[in-house]
Amino acid sequence: MTDTAGTSSGAPEPTATPGALGPELGATPTGAGVIRRRRRWLRHTSAGVAVLVVGAAGAGWAAYEKLSGNITADNDAAAELARYEKERPTALVRGAQNILLIGSDSRAGNGNAKYGRDSGTERSDTTILLHLAADRRSATAVSLPRDLMVDVPSCRRPDGGRTEPMLAMFNYAFQKGGSACTIRTVEKLTDIRVDHHMVVDFNGFKEMVDAVDGVQVCLREPIDDKEAKLKLPAGKVTLDGEQSLGYVRARKSIGNGSDTDRMDRQQRFLGALVNKVRGNDVLLNPTKLYPVLDAATSSLTTDPALASLRGLYDLVRGMRDIPTDQVRFLTVPRTSYVYNANRDQLVEPAAQELFTRLRADEPVTVSKDLPEDAADTADTADSVATSSFESDDGEAFDFSHEDGKAGGKGPAGSSATPDPAPTFRGNTAAEDACE
Repeated sequence: MTDTAGTSSGAPEPTATPGALGPELGATPTGAGVIRRRRRWLRHTSAGVAVLVVGAAGAGWAAYEKLSGNITADNDAAAELARYEKERPTALVRGAQNILLIGSDSRAGNGNAKYGRDSGTERSDTTILLHLAADRRSATAVSLPRDLMVDVPSCRRPDGGRTEPMLAMFNYAFQKGGSACTIRTVEKLTDIRVDHHMVVDFNGFKEMVDAVDGVQVCLREPIDDKEAKLKLPAGKVTLDGEQSLGYVRARKSIGNGSDTDRMDRQQRFLGALVNKVRGNDVLLNPTKLYPVLDAATSSLTTDPALASLRGLYDLVRGMRDIPTDQVRFLTVPRTSYVYNANRDQLVEPAAQELFTRLRADEPVTVSKDLPEDAADTADTADSVATSSFESDDGEAFDFSHEDGKAGGKGPAGSSATPDPAPTFRGNTAAEDACE
């Protein structure tokens, strides 16, 4: 291939040999060692990172500049974060990394308009805080509910103005202030330093699924969701891009209807997507692999440090040996918001135990056998009236007086960790979702 469209990010010119990354990725003359070793650690880590970085070696480096140039650098967010550098948390453990993965519901851009009216804003439909341990022997992915009531700081709007600080649903931060506002909100909530971030939109997600010829999921019950235009039988089903988007976004028609259940489903789907890409029919077939890489990079917006294939590779190169039972998925401990049962608040002290351990790079354990979150069975009669306003796209946001705040963080700079390690409801990459 001779296509070198796009811009170089200043990375060293790579060679054109498929094994250019050498033994660090487990290369062998036959390629068999590559598949065995990579499969151990990529199974359930961030789908975007894994697809981009590991796949690049199999695709050949002739298209490096084209694929690298596809990635959009989030320079505006970097400038905004630099403005507030003094108030951001300090990283406690050298080498540990925290990456914020954001699924955007933007209606702007190719293929996204059919999902609703574009009001000039976008919301974070899915947000995951991925913690990579300093020794790269474990990874923890924490889903943050979009309906979680949090303190959102004053943020810069796209028009240059600034919002007022307020108590609001978590996805308000992305809608009004983009990724920088979301990062600052997460840091304020958790006291965890966010080192990198990635944003993927609707259309990019779909194209990536279609590029791998669909993803197989296991459905315990049939799905008939008219709103999501999703009708599927029970059992093992291969979803195309459009079906996959409906599957990970649907809420009321699947499972128990809770947002917790939806986040569990999103986490399992990401693992299935990565497993599909790891298969021989994609990784070792350039005609299939290149469209996957092209779709993935074209849909990706990242902080400037990750806005190239080289930057992404440098981030995950040490992750190859993470055992699958040490790749953990969980949702932040949450329950129904005391002032509105349709919103969420943190469960304390469990949430602060989780944040403190991640900040100190201490391990956590997960179990899928723990009881469901209280929010799933909460009595809506306990909710009380609260002030509200309507967003540009018609969605109501709820606020309350000061004593209705949900969440917050423990003592500033606290690094003490509970002992023994607490157990949270979740699952690991070693578990089979169909069992």
